[in-house]
Amino acid sequence: MNAPASPQAGVSPRLPVSVLTGFLGSGKTTLLQKLLHHPGMARTAVVINEFGEVGLDHLLVAKASENMVLMDSGCLCCTIRGDLVDTLRDLFLKRVRGDIPEFDRVVVETTGLADPAPIIHTLMSDPLLAARFRLDGVITTVDAAHGANQLDRQPESVKQAAVADRIVLTKTDVATPATTAALMQRLAAINPAAPVIPAAHGDVDPKTLFDAGLYNPETKSPDVARWLKEEAYRDDHHDHDHHDHDHEHGHACGPDCGHDHGHDHHHHDANRHDDHIRAFCMVVDEPIPWNSFIDFMEALIAVGGENLLRIKGLLNVKESELPVVVHGVQHMFHPPVRLEEWPSDDHRSKIVFITRDISEAVIQPMFDQFVRGTTESA
Repeated sequence: MNAPASPQAGVSPRLPVSVLTGFLGSGKTTLLQKLLHHPGMARTAVVINEFGEVGLDHLLVAKASENMVLMDSGCLCCTIRGDLVDTLRDLFLKRVRGDIPEFDRVVVETTGLADPAPIIHTLMSDPLLAARFRLDGVITTVDAAHGANQLDRQPESVKQAAVADRIVLTKTDVATPATTAALMQRLAAINPAAPVIPAAHGDVDPKTLFDAGLYNPETKSPDVARWLKEEAYRDDHHDHDHHDHDHEHGHACGPDCGHDHGHDHHHHDANRHDDHIRAFCMVVDEPIPWNSFIDFMEALIAVGGENLLRIKGLLNVKESELPVVVHGVQHMFHPPVRLEEWPSDDHRSKIVFITRDISEAVIQPMFDQFVRGTTESA
């Protein structure tokens, strides 16, 4: 992880990319069909695996090139050619040359079995893509009628929900209210900060899906509170238990403080893959030495990189009066960004973790060893 970049590095005109994922049969294709027809998708480029899968024929207006069509909504749809890197580079070049209509955002659809992490890694690690595109968020579709069974049987389904910024609950018209309510509660335990958006027959307003990233296009500035949503990881009902875990310089709060936090006691079932997911927020009162934080993250990645599903943080760095934003998916991190100002009078560091089989009881001592020890001796 490099030194924090200038404030503009996180809020440049780079094009936002949303990753659309969801398990097989979760209604992702139906959602995509409706989105492509929605006028709110104008000036959007949608990258899909195959045209035929989403039935574009009756919406087709013009063919921009051999792998691109222009929809009646103004949305540009293209298939992945070669690999995602080639496709996104090709899209950007055609946009610059004026070969295709201007677009302001990109949606990348994954296959139903796909882990969204490699796509996010591609956006982070390819130098040319990272200079032109930024991750806006992950949109995951979950079937209201059969989602619970998929969560039980398919670990990738749980991971898709865990890393999501937005969860679209499909087929709510055929699921019973009790089934839907139970699934929504379960999704909230897996991913407390992701809004769950009901959608019958794939109908959903695109405005509810996008602008999930750090940069808020309406204010033309970072919106840390909306992006981090650290308050979603608090559990006020167990505040009395948290005091046992608090330290002078830092404490962790959230659904994983040694309590069930929304899980029934009978959930110790090998088929309950989401019982392995942990979501919590660590709050640190004192400024953090930047190099010590890097050492901590490198040690944590070495211990369980693949199981660090997502990390978001707003840091009070000892070497800087301005806050630093960090964002990682598994072992890959976006370049850290130094903001131009603190979003509020609260200058504590807040780090949100979504992990698999890595609990607060593992992370807190590592943080103490690498970061708090240095802070205390400073």
